[in-house]
Amino acid sequence: MKYIFEVHIREGYTTEDYAEAWVRASERIQQAPGARGTELHRKIGDPTTLIAIAHWDSKASRDAMEAQHDPVVKEIIRSAAPCCEIRPLGEFEEPEWVVMPPETRPG
Repeated sequence: MKYIFEVHIREGYTTEDYAEAWVRASERIQQAPGARGTELHRKIGDPTTLIAIAHWDSKASRDAMEAQHDPVVKEIIRSAAPCCEIRPLGEFEEPEWVVMPPETRPG
C-alpha cells in the first residue's frame, strides 16, 4: 500500500529543510516490519510543494508502526512542523489490476 501526502513549504524555509527531517524520520520508520521505502518529489513549477509517498506491505504494517509512538520520530516531526504544512492525500492499496495501453509499433 501507499500512504501519500502533500507538503507545502512555508515562507522562510526551503525544501531542503524539510527533506533533512524527512530523511531522519524515514531512516527510523523504515526499520519497522513491512516498510518498503519512501519517496519525496518536488512539484513541477512549484518548488515549495512536495508529494511524499511511503510504501508499506499492508495498512496493518503501517498502523502497527504508528501504534509504536517512537519518541524520536515524534520529535523529528515536531521540529519540522514550523517549516511546512502537511495534508494527507490518503492511503492506497496496490492495484488489483493495471490498465496499460497496447504497445505501439512503428508501422
